[in-house]
Amino acid sequence: MRRRTAVYSGSRAAQPRQAPQPAPAEKAAPRRRFAWRKALAPSLVAVVVLLLGALWLVPPRGVSQAQVEAVVHRAIEEIPPRPTATEAFEKILPSVVAVRAMADDGEEGTKGMAEGKADVQRGTGVVIVESGIILTNLHVVNGARRIHVTFSDGHESEAQVIGQRAEHDLAVLQAKTLPDDIMPATMRSTAGLRPGDEVVAVGFPFGIGPSASAGVVSGLKRDYVSPDGKQSLSNLIQFDAAVNPGNSGGPLVTLDGEVVGIVTGLLNPTEHRVFIGIGFAVPIENAASAIGLSPF
Repeated sequence: MRRRTAVYSGSRAAQPRQAPQPAPAEKAAPRRRFAWRKALAPSLVAVVVLLLGALWLVPPRGVSQAQVEAVVHRAIEEIPPRPTATEAFEKILPSVVAVRAMADDGEEGTKGMAEGKADVQRGTGVVIVESGIILTNLHVVNGARRIHVTFSDGHESEAQVIGQRAEHDLAVLQAKTLPDDIMPATMRSTAGLRPGDEVVAVGFPFGIGPSASAGVVSGLKRDYVSPDGKQSLSNLIQFDAAVNPGNSGGPLVTLDGEVVGIVTGLLNPTEHRVFIGIGFAVPIENAASAIGLSPF
């Protein structure tokens, strides 16, 4: 069974080594400076630019227009392709789990047991540590006596809550059994995130999925109050990728497939709990710090 630890992106680059200073040379006699040289320098630059432009527009003898176009085409082909939402979905998918939380308020074989099994709260989670540690929303599993998770390969396991951060609506789950090849997600700091950056939300809206929806970051450091007024969250990522009940606890990822947030809610001024264009996610720094893992 292959295992991986928590993964983070954006490692710091090593500082460049300073070049050794040359040995001091004998002091040269000062050269005379002439004002006309300073006046001539801009003119020389302009002439060089004009010559380069002329060479570009009129290729020298021996170089055909087809050869010039081939060089330009080759240079364009060497530019790295821009990542897509499809690639982001494929990268994060092995780390996404479906979460089912059941009240299970009665004894085995009783009416209460049957009613408890029928009352299922569905949500999404994301694996962040190879040992089976999963992040999800607290409101998905709060009060549940039985929690089941289904991994991307179909493996099912019971899970238990091992930590929670009510102020961020976060719960930390530990799966009791693991698939043969568990894949933790790569987490990325939100420090460089900007409005307009493209993101993808992955989860199980209304229990259907895994489903992907694409959009952009609409804003940062937003506040959110739940429809019942019982929950207030701050410092959230606002985005417009479509999410609905069941997406809660799922990852919000960049086009590189790296997790920048945990989807926690949607805003709708009506009584309907459906998406109208405003979703919120808890920054991954807050989410990972719930279990002491954030290096950012």
